[in-house]
Amino acid sequence: MKKILLLGSGELGKEFVIAAKRKGQRVVACDSYAGAPAMQVADECEVFDMLDGDELDRIVRKHHPDIIVPEIEAIRTERLYDYETQGIQVVPSARAVNYTMNRKAIRDLAAKELGLKTAKYFYAKNLDELKAAAAEIGFPCVVKPLMSSSGKGQTTVKTADELDGAWEYACHGSRGDIAEVIVEEFIQFDSEITLLTVTQKEGPTLFCAPIGHVQKGGDYRESFQPAHIDHAHLMEAEAMAEKVTRALTGAGIWGVEFFLSHEKGVYFSELSPRPHDTGMVTLARTQNLNEFELHLRAVLGIPIPSIKLERMGASAVVLSPIASQDEPRYRGVEEAMSEENTYVRIFGKPTTRINRRMGVVLCYAPLGADLEALRNKAKAVAAKVEVY
Repeated sequence: MKKILLLGSGELGKEFVIAAKRKGQRVVACDSYAGAPAMQVADECEVFDMLDGDELDRIVRKHHPDIIVPEIEAIRTERLYDYETQGIQVVPSARAVNYTMNRKAIRDLAAKELGLKTAKYFYAKNLDELKAAAAEIGFPCVVKPLMSSSGKGQTTVKTADELDGAWEYACHGSRGDIAEVIVEEFIQFDSEITLLTVTQKEGPTLFCAPIGHVQKGGDYRESFQPAHIDHAHLMEAEAMAEKVTRALTGAGIWGVEFFLSHEKGVYFSELSPRPHDTGMVTLARTQNLNEFELHLRAVLGIPIPSIKLERMGASAVVLSPIASQDEPRYRGVEEAMSEENTYVRIFGKPTTRINRRMGVVLCYAPLGADLEALRNKAKAVAAKVEVY
């Protein structure tokens, strides 16, 4: 049995804890607020600011974990190098977490060191630099904080008049203490995918069937598996994913995101060194092992003989239309669950805010079924679940 310190206890962390408990592991779930989803199924929990390096050190000394699993960006990630030198396994590795928590580090690694095809980009530390970068790239362009998640602080800027607001929004949506943004060329893509990539302590890099997804404001709204992608483009994406994960080192699952253009091919977009929100579609049992089970196996060094696509799946999120500190209530769950081949997962978040992700609906069908109909079904069922 290993003791796992989970840094971040949202809905993805909750599913990871469930997978870990099924393998007899002990988990300490940490977050900045009490009652977070993963805390509800973990052995122990800690509430503290993970950007406070001294507090993070204190928690590590208190629990003496064998493994540290970061689940969010807002962590004093440079401390992870120290923990590795102490013999603690960091997932996937301290190098991987530090690079991927900062868009500047991962983009420079991908584009400049590894030569992966990405959107044209610049960085800006103030509004004047942002205006100069946008003028160089042209409009529309995309402005993002260097540290953020779920699309927070991200704006698609169509004219120069919108840059002041984009700068303010990016600074407000930034996690951590980095006051800098990335300005990207707007790629005219036909679709975007997540390629869940599994690196093992021993054994080859493995890939899940590609997952298509739809985002709004940079945040995931629906996903589906398998996404259609030309074989040549899939091979290109897999080669990029293997190259970047090998450079970052470590064992675990990675959510590698790509833009797909029929004319221009595959563009590397972003990478998360942990289970991905769009990968929740695998909870519909689309594969022999869902993304959380794959992550746990890779972390523990348990062999993964193969990843097999077994059926089609679609997910659609349940969003809160209200903001309240009171415990949320739900209507329509029974009606939603009366649908055939459907699961409803309520995350158990203790409070709400407008457009906060509170649950997900998962629908499945046999391989070869009508994917568009399945996606529409998942969205229609999710619309039946009301948060109040």
